[in-house]
Amino acid sequence: MMAASRDLPFPLAIVCLVLIRGYRPLPTSQVPGMYPMSTRATRGLSTESFVFRENDYPDDEVTVKPITQSKVSPHGQKTEKCKYNPCLDSQTPCTELAASTGCLCPGFTLHNVHPQPPTLKSVTWNGSEVIVQWCAPYSHVTAFNVTVGGEQRQTFGKSRRKGGVGDIEHISEVCVMAVNDAGHSQGSCLMFKPRNRSLPLTAGLIGGALGFLLLLLLAVLLWRRRRQRKQQASISLHNTTETQ
Repeated sequence: MMAASRDLPFPLAIVCLVLIRGYRPLPTSQVPGMYPMSTRATRGLSTESFVFRENDYPDDEVTVKPITQSKVSPHGQKTEKCKYNPCLDSQTPCTELAASTGCLCPGFTLHNVHPQPPTLKSVTWNGSEVIVQWCAPYSHVTAFNVTVGGEQRQTFGKSRRKGGVGDIEHISEVCVMAVNDAGHSQGSCLMFKPRNRSLPLTAGLIGGALGFLLLLLLAVLLWRRRRQRKQQASISLHNTTETQ
């Protein structure tokens, strides 16, 4: 009995130690560079805290606008198209405009390539000669040739857009061609039909004849009136002599 009472406190002490140890957290090893996490903190966390929601990011898409670099001329100004009119007579060549102002010319073919044909706009009679008017092509041009009926009639400089080719008496095909170092272009042509120039002369002759007839009629009327007056005067004189 005494031996059993002596052995009883030792197991009781072990049970007490186990109960006390159950209320304390077990020691955890700490990884270098990380903060220890308490049991209370881990209990408060939920899986929803690690889920990315749609409202975490803006709905609007980010638009990226391309940045265009404006072309700048050697003169320090923004380049623009040259004020070049291919139909204007005595027009300064576009290459000279570009060299002086830094403007941009439309695409021109090189001097060693056959030029494109010009555009013949009109062939008219101005009262003394036939006038031809055209528009230059977008090509390197040194001169313009004008043919009448397939024969060379006139040559004009590269800045000219119209010119006289003299008189054309019959219906003929008038063509203009561009010329450069490589040769000449195809012709741009129009048919010219001269007016009947005898009509003004005929009208003048008819007008003169009508005027002459009017003058002749007026002279006849005046002669008859004077004759009637003379007859009346002679009759009155005869009657006066008879009464006496």
